[in-house]
Order: sequence, then structure tokens, then C-alpha cells
Amino acid sequence: MAGKFHLGWFLNFVADEWNGNWGDGGRDFTGDFYVEMARDLERAKFDYVLIEDKLMVSTAFGGTMEHDLKHGVNPKHDPVPLALLMGNATSRLGVVPTMSTSFYPPFLLARLSSTIDHITKGRFGWNVVTSGEDRAAQNFGLDKLYEHDERYVRASEYLELVSRLWESWEPDAIVRDYATGTYADHTKVHTIDFEGKYFKSRGPLNTAPSPQHRPSIAQAGASPPGRELAAQHADTIVAPSDGVEAMKAYRDDIHARMRAHGRDPAHCKVLYIVAPIVADTTEEALAKRERWFNDPRYIEYMLAEISSITEIDFAQFDLDKPLPEVWTNGERGALNSFISRGKDKTLRELVTGSGLSGNVQFTGTPEEVAAEMAAVMDEVGGDGFLITSPVMRLNRRYVTEITDGLIPALQKMGRTRQEYTTTMLRDHLREF
Repeated sequence: MAGKFHLGWFLNFVADEWNGNWGDGGRDFTGDFYVEMARDLERAKFDYVLIEDKLMVSTAFGGTMEHDLKHGVNPKHDPVPLALLMGNATSRLGVVPTMSTSFYPPFLLARLSSTIDHITKGRFGWNVVTSGEDRAAQNFGLDKLYEHDERYVRASEYLELVSRLWESWEPDAIVRDYATGTYADHTKVHTIDFEGKYFKSRGPLNTAPSPQHRPSIAQAGASPPGRELAAQHADTIVAPSDGVEAMKAYRDDIHARMRAHGRDPAHCKVLYIVAPIVADTTEEALAKRERWFNDPRYIEYMLAEISSITEIDFAQFDLDKPLPEVWTNGERGALNSFISRGKDKTLRELVTGSGLSGNVQFTGTPEEVAAEMAAVMDEVGGDGFLITSPVMRLNRRYVTEITDGLIPALQKMGRTRQEYTTTMLRDHLREF
């Protein structure tokens, strides 16, 4: 019998669908929607929710902030306190906010991560990004970002530093000896005296070791430097669903890189981003997909989104002509995934394909989509899916269709977890 696969949710941290029939109707942000969502995901036995982030309002599309702000592409709140709120409302779900190695001081990030891992009792993860936008760099005193590959060299050094900070306390350093009045054994807490090309830190970390000792690491690099970073450090990887062969090749490549670093490939789960569309009948699901993806507002939203991610102005291209050759210093994996949908397709056809989730389409009844997801996972060989909403469609209705429609169908097939048997995030990921 085919085995289980893992489930995560890729949360595009934007306003709940404020202009649709099933959104929050323009209510102010309180976090309540996301707390409800976290409880729904835990009820459906997801491994974790990953919360993406951007640190700017983009002007990439058309050279103006207009479209970014009009469609709510990048206005978003800080994901770290949201992760804490979601973690506090649940007892098993992993919470994985995004923090950038380009802008967070390493000691601050290491301490923050350790603290939240304590508060969530071992369910904290860090989605490692280097950031891909000059507009973000300009909010932190820089004119532009470092070159793409150098960002990953810096990130590799950054991860070495924070890892040593997390290891600066030996596991049994805290003794709580009432007889001698000793909280921690000073011989088991060490300075790290780290001095690299980009970063320097004395240490030790001034927070006690957390339940996982180091947070679970998520990473989404699709370029060779990104894959190498993930192979060294990641517990889970965010990967595009660019077709079965590409998905399998990606996983095989990551496993080869992990073996080269002396790591067990079973210790890192590759989850592929998908945006299932389900309804009571196949016809309803297809009609919903057609209505969503051919909405002119959706097309402009997606162009603004891909422009923001890559810092390429897609307003300059004809919607009804094939996309010319383009290059970016931004998120190359996202750009390559977008382009790979079809060499001869027009820009409009690329945009109305599947949002930014990839080339694999899951549309139909819950049972049909569950069967298709299982078949794809069997062909790829593992490890699971990272579900995201079709852009502009994050609302209670969509979450419910997944957690109360699709997931029960997968559980009935024995393909996803029906109960948690572990309590900490890294253990969830290594359960099967």
C-alpha cells in the first residue's frame, strides 16, 4: 500500500479576501481569521503553516505603487507575531514565519526563534529567505541587494553563525540545583567567537536551549545556491510543482546534495506548492477555476505579483504575445517556474494557468483531487504538498473546502495523517 505524505499550508499573508462574497468584508486586521485558520489546519492534521513575507511596497509593475496597493499585493503585517498567535491557539500545528538573512541581525533572529520555540513547545520553524527586491534593500539603508549568488554565500555564513548560537548551550546546561542555588552550569555555556566574512558574534545566546534546540528550518531556493543551502540545513523545502518529471528531478537532486553533506535524505521533506480547486461536481470546479483565472482583476493582480517577486516590469510586455527572454537578480526560481509553463504560450496564457503555484493542476471533486494528488505523489516519490490558495481567494470558504472536503478524502485513502503521534515540528516531519 502506498504510504502517507505530508501536508503544509503556504500562507500568503495578505488581507483576507476583502472584495469578494466570502471574505471579511473589509474588517480591520486583528489576526482572528488566521487563528481560526490555524485551528482548522490542526483539525485537518497539517504538519505546519508557512507564512511568507515581503519587506516593501513594490513599484516593479508599471513603475508605480498603484497596482501593488490597489490589489493588496504587498501590504502585509509582520509574520512573526502572527506565528506566535497561531501557535498559541493550537497544540500540534507547526508555525513557520519568514525572516530574511539580508536584514535580520543574526543574534536577534537566533534569540527570537529560540524564544518562540519555547512558547510553542517545539513547534517553531524558520523559513529562510535572502530577499529578492531592491525596494526592500532600500528600506534598510542599502541602494540595492547583493548579487543573487552572493546573497546565498552570506546566507550560508549566517546559518553557520545562528547554528553555533543555538549550540552555545549544551543540552544539560540548565541544572536548577536548589542546594547550590545554581540555575545553569557555566562550564556548559560557551562563547562562539564567530568571525566570518560578513558577520561577527561573540555569543553565547542568552536564552536557554529550546525544545527542538534549533528551530525546524524551511527553505525555498530553486537555484543551485539555494538548493545547496537547503541540502545543508533544511528540514523541509518549498518547491514548485513544475510537472512530475521536474518535481522528481528536484527531489533527487536535493537528496544527492544532502548525501554529499553527510545528511540522511529522509531528514528533509520536499513539499510542492499546489492550489487545489474543489467543488461538489467536476463541472462546478472547472467553472469556478475558469471564473477565477479569467477575471481581469486576477490577471492584473498576477502581473503585479510576478513583477514584485522578480522586479521585472511585466507591464511592458504584450499580454497576447509570447514572453521574450527575461533575467532577474530577484527570485530566479519563481521566474523559471513561471516561464516553464510553456515556451510558446502568450503572457496571458502563462498568467491564467495556475497562479504562482506551478504547472500541476488539481481541479474536481474532493475525491477526484485526492486521487490525483496521490497519483502524482506516487510518481514523484514523496514527500508531500504545500497547499496555497489561488491568488485573491484566501477566505474562510476556501480553507473549509480544503480542510473539510479535500483532506477527509485523502484521510479515507490512508494517504495523510489522521492523528498526530508527535508534538514537535521536526518530529512531525520525520514521522513518516
